[in-house]
Amino acid sequence: MNNLVQVTGMVLEVYPVNDYDRRVVILTKERGKITAFSRGARRLNNKMMAATNRFCFGQFKLYEGKNAYNLADAEISYYFEELREDFEGAFLGMYFLEVASYYTRENNDDTLMLKLLFQSIKAIIKESLDNRLVRSIYEIKALVINGEFPGIPGNINLSGTVRFAIDFIVSSSIEKLYTFTLSGDAIDELASFAKDLFKRCTDKPFKSAELLL
Repeated sequence: MNNLVQVTGMVLEVYPVNDYDRRVVILTKERGKITAFSRGARRLNNKMMAATNRFCFGQFKLYEGKNAYNLADAEISYYFEELREDFEGAFLGMYFLEVASYYTRENNDDTLMLKLLFQSIKAIIKESLDNRLVRSIYEIKALVINGEFPGIPGNINLSGTVRFAIDFIVSSSIEKLYTFTLSGDAIDELASFAKDLFKRCTDKPFKSAELLL
């Protein structure tokens, strides 16, 4: 008999399977990035229809198989429904999901990436934060977590404010990342630095990034 396991995570990707099923990719605290099948999730009124959408965060109960998991039940804490009416925020969130999927693997300890993803999606829907700042923080911290942040290159000319912001992002806990703001010019400077650095360090085209301004 297959073992029933419970994990905490967020849905990264969703794919249709057959007529009524779904295959979902979930980033979990306990088992890294996993793939699970949800039978009948595309049927109207199926209890798993809402729980198997991107951005859903909560507890997932799964039966463990040889090559994948079967989703038995879910208790979703955050659906992030605000993103349905915020196209810019939704595109940015999709980009965050894609980056998280790029960095994570099954059976890895990806707790920090899950925390970063969760806090960053929450930051998108916070009206007081500029999305350019949120993206910059996410990109820099993702590099830090995965051991790819090279520091500020010596030939880069940055203002003291932006240098301080970068140091704060690098050294702060994930829970404190989104507790500061910057002026428009400083955000532009930070965003340009983070975007160029992230592109150089990852060397991968992210499809969702093409939708961002």
